[in-house]
Amino acid sequence: MTLADLGLIGNCQLSALVRRDGAIVWSCMPRFDSPPIFARLLDEKDGGCFSIRPADDRSGTQQYLPNTNVLETRFEGPDGSFRILDFAPRFMQYERSFRPTKLLRIVEPLTGTPRIRVTCDPVLGWGRARPRRELGSHHIAFHGYDAELRLTTDAPLSYLAGEPFALSERRHFVLAWGAPVEEALEPLCERFLRETLKYWQQWVKHCDIPPIYQEEVIRSALALKLHCFDDTGAIVAALTTSIPEAPGSGRTWDYRYCWLRDAYYALGAFRLLGHFEEREQFLHFLLNVATSAPDLNLAPLYRIDGKDDLVEHVLDEWPGYCGEKPVRIGNGAAVHKQHDVFGEMVLALTPLFLDARFREQVTSPVLDLVTRLARKAVSVAGQPDAGIWEYRTEWRPQTFSSLMCWAAADRMTRIAKQHRPANTEEFNAAAHKIREEILNRAVDPSRGCLVADYGGTEVDAALLQAVTLRLLPSDDQRLHATVNAVQNDLAHGGWLKRYRTNDGFGVPAVAFMLCTFWQVEALARLGRADEARALMDRVREVKSPLGLLAEDLDPVSNAMWGNFPQAYSHVGLIHAAFAASPRWSEYGS
Repeated sequence: MTLADLGLIGNCQLSALVRRDGAIVWSCMPRFDSPPIFARLLDEKDGGCFSIRPADDRSGTQQYLPNTNVLETRFEGPDGSFRILDFAPRFMQYERSFRPTKLLRIVEPLTGTPRIRVTCDPVLGWGRARPRRELGSHHIAFHGYDAELRLTTDAPLSYLAGEPFALSERRHFVLAWGAPVEEALEPLCERFLRETLKYWQQWVKHCDIPPIYQEEVIRSALALKLHCFDDTGAIVAALTTSIPEAPGSGRTWDYRYCWLRDAYYALGAFRLLGHFEEREQFLHFLLNVATSAPDLNLAPLYRIDGKDDLVEHVLDEWPGYCGEKPVRIGNGAAVHKQHDVFGEMVLALTPLFLDARFREQVTSPVLDLVTRLARKAVSVAGQPDAGIWEYRTEWRPQTFSSLMCWAAADRMTRIAKQHRPANTEEFNAAAHKIREEILNRAVDPSRGCLVADYGGTEVDAALLQAVTLRLLPSDDQRLHATVNAVQNDLAHGGWLKRYRTNDGFGVPAVAFMLCTFWQVEALARLGRADEARALMDRVREVKSPLGLLAEDLDPVSNAMWGNFPQAYSHVGLIHAAFAASPRWSEYGS
């Protein structure tokens, strides 16, 4: 199994990964961070899956129906061809988002009379025990979950144990958590398909896109949207756990949670796309998190319901993705100190105060919150922390963390000018002080570039954000020197590593996709457009048939690694594409 063989479906309530042999190999229900019901991704033998495949077990080819999250897997064989349409329903109903906890699979013969096999073999979460099955007239109920899991179909139940049978007509399968299907199956599935296609196509039509890199931006936008949990507004880092960053690395993490930092970058991507409801939903999530921590000692990440009980556990009995142990649930980074999160939260909220379209949301509680977050950022600037890369070694004052604290004070100065003038000088002075400290303590005197931590000599890719955040004017040579140093020190097969220091698990051996997109954006903002576009064209060559991106890439083998798909990578692509692309007015529109 490779990550390039997997397609993502979902509806902002649940998600699933479908392999190109027709097997759903990963899905957690009833929400992203629940235990899995299908987990062959992490245990090829006993993890459970929902498989619809040709009788001869050949693999198919996958594509998304244009501008949607409806996945088509097509199979060709000597006895005929067929396709599977996989999706999770999502559309507007009664002026609300309708996103039932259901996976739909429609199997359609295209030529001849193909023979297929169907097997639905769910597991009871991390214990991998099998649920008790109960057969109805047109369904199989799986007992042992917190709610009923039921597969309803118009295919003969006798054929659903993996025995080959002839596919002579369109067949429908609905796997439902909780409320089962109680109406005629075929018209329900056809309506759900029609309405879901319409929803996604309309959503894409409402996206702003750049003149070039359009297909990549559209697919990244659609993938990123599936990382949003509509119920609370949380945005998760990824929809999987424990896919290693590199073979043999032991770097296997559970990313099915909301990192406040990642959410900020995701909101920036949605802003570029012209979608604003995600910011409004995330504001509610942030308010919930902040009110649960009166002292604003925010954790770097939270569950999608806002809880922070994320004790990290290793499941020794699980073999892991491609046999790469360990499998982890929970994430120990939840107890880290990462001071940059306060800056990122201020940046996430800033548009509410500076954009007239959000005027009605500028309430006293929200203004109080952003003021407190900015003061918290100022108070922790320059203090040691685990940093953006979540080092599990001795903590040092991280330059990126201080950069974000400066950004919080700088943006709060602008907010105060409009909404609380009496606070303007307080934050202006704080921003000046933090910037001077960065320039005095985090610049390499010999190379003239920013460095990763105070008094150090190494660079990390997060320093590229000094360009994006406008720490200095774009013609300041320290910014150009920083971009050049990052390129020289961290280049890896045309991509960038995060850093080249030991982080407690050794030195990273693969490229971190987001960093290269940061580099594209930084080059573009420094006026080096030709370099930015040349780099963007090169990184478009990553082998991902569906346009989905993981966290990491091995430039030698061109194989993707790390949790998949990764919100960070798609966010980075969107930002980079907009930065490197010409304006529509320059493109001949």
